[in-house]
Amino acid sequence: MRITVVGATGGTGKHLVRQVLDAGHRITAVVRDAARLRQASHLRLDVVTADVMDPEAIKEAVGGKDAVVSALGPRTKGDASVCSDGARALIIAMRATGTRRLVVVTASGHVVDDGDGPFTRTVVKPMLRWYLREGFADFACTDQAVQASGLDWTIMRPPRLTDGEPRLYRTAIDRNVRGGITIARADLAHAILAALTAPATAGHTISLGY
Repeated sequence: MRITVVGATGGTGKHLVRQVLDAGHRITAVVRDAARLRQASHLRLDVVTADVMDPEAIKEAVGGKDAVVSALGPRTKGDASVCSDGARALIIAMRATGTRRLVVVTASGHVVDDGDGPFTRTVVKPMLRWYLREGFADFACTDQAVQASGLDWTIMRPPRLTDGEPRLYRTAIDRNVRGGITIARADLAHAILAALTAPATAGHTISLGY
């Protein structure tokens, strides 16, 4: 597969780049600072330095690809809308170039559904929505934009991310994972790659956790 990744130098993006290359695929990494990408000299890795919020700047990077992944996440308080802004730019660029497969990472914290236990629904999630309201609002806007894109989308909804070692994790389609409160970034990357190679996940959300 030919895969474009934005957010390739972030915590999850770094794992995803390595795993995509290990799986034998070709990857285009769209970054702001190429020096932060450790695998920059790999033969199957193309590095594009561009503003991921500018559809015109990323059209060439997404055109002709089999799939595009957004692993964007906020690094500072000024990045309050980075996920939704990045998703909208990708959608515009993908529509213009005819690329259809899109996988976007948001989170499970802003979503309350039947996958959550009673305590999570009534106590934990309301508290999280208050303390993390800006980030959760960005995730909700991202979900809406992606679901309305008309593309072959999949939204990954991890819980709290850690730098732990990979291990067995659980997934759920279109609902949260009961009791899944953490996931390692390496395992999130593994699940993203699995979704990319599973056409049946298009048009669905995938939650995951331990």
